[in-house]
Amino acid sequence: MLLVALSGWNVKQWVERLRKKMPGREIVALGEPFDRRSVHYAVSWKHPAGSLANLPNLSAIFSLGAGVDFLFNDDRLPDVPIYRVVDSDLTNRMSEYIVMHCLMVLRQTRRYDAQQREKLWDDDRFQPAAVDVRVGIMGMGELGQDAAHKLKMMGFHVAGWSRTPKQIDGVTTYSGEMGLPEFLSRTDILVVLLPLTPQTRGIIDERVIRGLAQNGRLGKPALINAGRGGLQKEADILKTLNEGVLGHAVLDVFETEPLPRDSLLWTHPLVTVTPHNAAMSDPDAIGALVARQIAKLEAGQEPDYRVDRVRAY
Repeated sequence: MLLVALSGWNVKQWVERLRKKMPGREIVALGEPFDRRSVHYAVSWKHPAGSLANLPNLSAIFSLGAGVDFLFNDDRLPDVPIYRVVDSDLTNRMSEYIVMHCLMVLRQTRRYDAQQREKLWDDDRFQPAAVDVRVGIMGMGELGQDAAHKLKMMGFHVAGWSRTPKQIDGVTTYSGEMGLPEFLSRTDILVVLLPLTPQTRGIIDERVIRGLAQNGRLGKPALINAGRGGLQKEADILKTLNEGVLGHAVLDVFETEPLPRDSLLWTHPLVTVTPHNAAMSDPDAIGALVARQIAKLEAGQEPDYRVDRVRAY
């Protein structure tokens, strides 16, 4: 039996799609009656804490999103293998978001939106080209590497930073605390795709933002966070925007979600807010991945993308 344990998503839709991908397998959702001894697998997205406990025959948990930090908020999480999502559909959606917003920053789209509302024709119409702009990506996993490749195709100068060293063809890479200052100082647009772990929580703070390039062709650096809200300190983002240190912030994730109505981010003229939809998990694509992973387990093989519980990703 496969248990579907979701919060904030359309549970019925996910159950229906999973049943189509795994015909013949019994699939139930939290809240329905079921025999806890019959559950061998669970798929989760922000399940209620403790809801996966007391499943004596549970052998694997599958996250339905790219992130797995929510799982470790459950102090009763069963000690079984966890597998995360690495799927071309989700990866492509994230790269679409990153490329789109890098281009919007480059081509000053928000500035022209404001000028249109004011019916203002600005004679200062110069714009730098992508080859004049340096993008730095924090987090060089599957999502970061794909975004880097596609940004390079557009002409951007791309570098990457990760907590541990990585070698990536065609991309200058930096790592660890020692490599962070040099990485930041060469970055005009900072893209954040890090996993949320105890080591990365709050990493996008005033110190990091002040370390970004102030001599780039954009005038002031920009921030794009499509990773996790817990990575950023929103008070620091607002402070550096108001002081003119940061030129623009594109935020898809927030410290509190949904973003509270009284948040200053909603109305700040230098902030773009999107509702945590940079890369939504498609039930058909993710359902097919879970089906393949379970088939590997039942064939005595190790599925892909197992989570390291020590690193928490």
